Amino acid sequence: MNVVSVMKKLAVTGIVLALAVGVAWAGGQGGATLAGVPVFVVVVAAAFAIQWLAYIPAQLLHTERFFDATGSLTYLVITVALLTGLPDQGPRALALGVAVIVWAGRLGTFLFLRIRTSGSDSRFDAIKRSPLRFFNVWTLQGLWVTITASAAWIAMTSATQAPLTFSFFAGAALWAAGFVIEVTADAQKSRFRADPSQRKAFITTGLWSWSQHPNYFGEIVMWIGVALVAFPNLAGWQLVGLLSPVFVIVLLTRISGIPLLQRKAEATWGEDPAFQEYRRRTSLLIPMPPGVVSKAG
Repeated sequence: MNVVSVMKKLAVTGIVLALAVGVAWAGGQGGATLAGVPVFVVVVAAAFAIQWLAYIPAQLLHTERFFDATGSLTYLVITVALLTGLPDQGPRALALGVAVIVWAGRLGTFLFLRIRTSGSDSRFDAIKRSPLRFFNVWTLQGLWVTITASAAWIAMTSATQAPLTFSFFAGAALWAAGFVIEVTADAQKSRFRADPSQRKAFITTGLWSWSQHPNYFGEIVMWIGVALVAFPNLAGWQLVGLLSPVFVIVLLTRISGIPLLQRKAEATWGEDPAFQEYRRRTSLLIPMPPGVVSKAG
């Protein structure tokens, strides 16, 4: 590994940590403290510490098999700790905690079972060969956990615990709708993949006939709902927590979600006329009746 390559990877680490420090500082303003340190700062430090501890055996074994499980476990451990360790939490904080726990528990189980079935995750084939690059992936997961959960965790640790208003019920309804959409889409695709005759085919049924990525749509709707529930508990610098749904949207639509899957699908089925027709007729993200997109175009 040459010096330039090492410096680039170290720069990535530095940028990620700088972002995390900024979010931790802003989100910790006006919140509960532990020995004089804002609880949210402790939470962010714990999120990264868990990733780095898990990286050690992962690197020694050259495996990514418990990468996703570690991310989900981080959400669960920290959220449970906040629910049980902070006094005088209002109904918004309690609801946010339950929402994160339910989501993380379901997603972690789903991802664990998926990788156990597949045996590996092709995204890591090249990454695992470089210890520093592999370390950066775990560090990035710490940032993903931090920013994604920031609205919920900041609201839970905030000194402001607002009473229930319309925003709570609207946000809770959005979260529930998004959760149902994501779970349904994942279940439909799992059943499709379980059929040996469909192993090399692409799914076009159920919610997947209305959207090419319905699970991601559900994920986005969920975190918008979480932000809406959390918003009244946020003030001043704590509003950095509203980056949560923005981050999820950008991540899934511009970085590691849809773009990666679209390139993989194009490489696999790009020459298939049926696949091209499916793409032409089906909304990329927001569910719409089949054919509406092509008619609009």
